Amino acid sequence: MKEQEKQSQKEAKQAEKRIEEDAKNLAREQQTKKIYLAKEEVLEKATKAKETERAQKRTAENIKELERENARKEAYLAREKTIASELEARNKKIKG
Repeated sequence: MKEQEKQSQKEAKQAEKRIEEDAKNLAREQQTKKIYLAKEEVLEKATKAKETERAQKRTAENIKELERENARKEAYLAREKTIASELEARNKKIKG
């Protein structure tokens, strides 16, 4: 009977040890998962910040391009108006 008790005690200790190891492993896995999720969140925030920055930069570039385009159109229209005025003046001179 003593041998059986020793065996039972040994098995009980092994079971306790397994339970402790399982608890430690679970805690380790949870900590690892928590760290992983925190890293993912940081990366996601950084990515969103970069995307926002790029969008703002694109918007600023688009605004500048529109301003340049408007300036070119205004310059073109001013040249056309000048040419039209000169033609009109020339025509008046010729007629008059």
